[in-house]
Amino acid sequence: MQKLLISLLAATAASAGTVTFHKDVLPILQNRCQGCHRPGEVAPMSFLTYKDVRPWAKAMREAVLIRKMPPWFADPSHGKFVNDPSLSKPEIDTLVAWSDQGAPEGDPKQAPPPVPFVAGWNIGQPDMVFELPMEFSIPASGTIDYQHFVIPTGFKEDKWVQFAEVRPGARSVVHHVIAYIREPGSKWLREAKPGVPVPLRDAEALPAGIVAGFAPGLPPTVLAENQGILVKAGSDLVVQMHYTTNGKAAKDRTRIGLIFNRRAPSERMTNVAPHNRKFTIPAGADNYRVDSSVTLQSPSTLLAMMPHMHFRGKSFEYRVIYPGGKSEVLLRIPNYDFNWQLFYALEKPLALPAGARIECTAYYDNSANNKYNPDPKVAVRWGDQTWEEMMIGWMYVTLDAKGAPSGLVKEKEAVPASGL
Repeated sequence: MQKLLISLLAATAASAGTVTFHKDVLPILQNRCQGCHRPGEVAPMSFLTYKDVRPWAKAMREAVLIRKMPPWFADPSHGKFVNDPSLSKPEIDTLVAWSDQGAPEGDPKQAPPPVPFVAGWNIGQPDMVFELPMEFSIPASGTIDYQHFVIPTGFKEDKWVQFAEVRPGARSVVHHVIAYIREPGSKWLREAKPGVPVPLRDAEALPAGIVAGFAPGLPPTVLAENQGILVKAGSDLVVQMHYTTNGKAAKDRTRIGLIFNRRAPSERMTNVAPHNRKFTIPAGADNYRVDSSVTLQSPSTLLAMMPHMHFRGKSFEYRVIYPGGKSEVLLRIPNYDFNWQLFYALEKPLALPAGARIECTAYYDNSANNKYNPDPKVAVRWGDQTWEEMMIGWMYVTLDAKGAPSGLVKEKEAVPASGL
């Protein structure tokens, strides 16, 4: 069936006129691909110039026909998302036709102006940059527990963050980064010395919130003018680093850039995470179900969702059950891909009343049919490392700026301290 679809699309594209790189292909790449496909970003190759792209013409043809690229996994039947990068049929036809015609360059004078990317930062020049206080050495092989670096902010007054971005120093070995906010008086990691990494496994602490994060496919935090993340005076950042070895030794010194709100916002952004730590996926099980839920204790507005599982993750769904019983599917991921930790931002933020229950359902494939399965012969439980599993339905919500996120959900349902 897939081959038939590819043939039909290719036939349609082939009927088009001459397609050239500068006139027809480059505008699509600028709009859909260059955010990742440029030096220093997550993609393994650059798509800025004809010389960059020409060797990948055939691979690009196949990737867009089967919709492997750009990566996007939401079922279009449920929800509309402002950051959906999916190509339109005319865009696919253009890229296919260009490949089929031998990938001609065309006239460089017909090219659109280059996109003015900011060197090093997608959010623009940060107001403040925090860097890991020391360079961390990653060996060529072995397992590395999550490392936590305490970084004092030095803030003498409360700060509201509108934009935040994490820039790993060694992307090839950085699996994820979470920059937590540790407010004054918190006992979490109080014994830790600033700048000295603390290895932790499966920490249960509940910090005040998250100011920034990084994972493949996760964009920088970009909020509206009336929205912000509160970092109280005297707070520290606790930066959780998950490193994975890849056969080559490396050194990392990750940076975190923040841009502050120019005026106090009316809405405070925070995270809610329906999660389930108490499951055991039997060896060989190919469709094992795990559920989680939270009930909102006060009104809030849902901005975005980010499901998280590891290599055995198969599918994920978010639902809301309103007071009175009405239910709605918010997001359905029928084919989860651990290699892309995507963020699904609602086109229209959803107002949720107190008493609304968010339910998440995940399915896992722990069988030999799962090509990513590290070992189908073992039962799998919650754990930090990628050969273990997680079940987290990350949610980005806003509430009144004067409200307290700690009262949004019951304590036992609050944000877990680790997990990407």
